[in-house]
Amino acid sequence: MSSKRFKKLPEKTRDLQAETVDKLIPVIKQNCTTKFDESLDLSLQINNKQKKSEINIRTVINLPGGSSKKVKVGVVCEENKSQEAKDAGAEVVGGDELIDEISSGNINFEKLICTPGMMIKLSKLGKILGPKGLMPNPKLGSVTNNIKKAVTDAKSGQVEIRNDKDGNIGVSIGNKSFTDDKLIKNLNAVIEALEKEKSNNTIKGDLIKQAYLTSTMGVSYKLKLGKSI
Repeated sequence: MSSKRFKKLPEKTRDLQAETVDKLIPVIKQNCTTKFDESLDLSLQINNKQKKSEINIRTVINLPGGSSKKVKVGVVCEENKSQEAKDAGAEVVGGDELIDEISSGNINFEKLICTPGMMIKLSKLGKILGPKGLMPNPKLGSVTNNIKKAVTDAKSGQVEIRNDKDGNIGVSIGNKSFTDDKLIKNLNAVIEALEKEKSNNTIKGDLIKQAYLTSTMGVSYKLKLGKSI
């Protein structure tokens, strides 16, 4: 049953013509009528002409306008790097003992970083970490000896972009409280990252069939992308 607040929002917005992000952001912000700072979320659908099972988009980007999401970071590393991880802001730090905790199902973090030297031991927990999207990956910068940079990036606006098995991609570009300029910069950064991924996947034709922009508790609008991807 819809709330009184939701009933006051515009109806059938998906029937409207697609608009550019600079025109949609003010409209979507106006629809943010809850008491909390709603996020603005980008949803993308991969073109039906593509074989979704063959498309594997997975990358990370640092949003230029920042992110309001607080991420709890775990680091698996050697003892001589523990202090570096803690100083950088990691909440959960450890070596063999942390791997044992993870093995027993105790996962108290949202992002996991690992040094190359500890990755051999951690890789045995693929069945636990993999389904949760927590297994560190060199391509994503989460397997590294530069612990300080990895932790700092994870906490300062870094987001992961990946498609699910149905060919959908979802990512937050910020919150209502962000300036329009920051939100636009973040969206453009996502689009640029997808253009690179399209090249890496040698995809023919357009990658994205449809794009939508909405807020946490709002309604969805069709988004007109500035570039063909």
